[in-house]
Amino acid sequence: MNDVAQRDEGASVPTSREQRAEALLPPVDIFEQGNALHVIADMPGVTHESLSIEVDNNVLSLEGEVRIEMPEGLAAIYAEVRAQRFVRRFTLSHEIDTDAIQARIENGVVHLVLPKKETHRTRRIEVQPA
Repeated sequence: MNDVAQRDEGASVPTSREQRAEALLPPVDIFEQGNALHVIADMPGVTHESLSIEVDNNVLSLEGEVRIEMPEGLAAIYAEVRAQRFVRRFTLSHEIDTDAIQARIENGVVHLVLPKKETHRTRRIEVQPA
């Protein structure tokens, strides 16, 4: 893996009984294209309102939550679908311009663009004839 996204910090495990949602580790793909990395995370059911993306001290955190409401008047006999928290953390190298990160979500798929700083971008050097 490219050292720009050095280490996956994984999911944090909820410890409080009040946190009824179980933390899941969403699958993530990381691609490099030109002068940027593209991070694609699958977070089904997460909306832009329930998604939080932060960078703190070069740690990129993606957190989302899906809340399942029990229909009024119904009692569960068997239930597999439940509220879920999605958490993923990556330590970024200093090559990434954290101020220029862009994010969008569509159908539960989060797409981040992590541009490299100007000093770390590939540039072509023109060769002059003698």
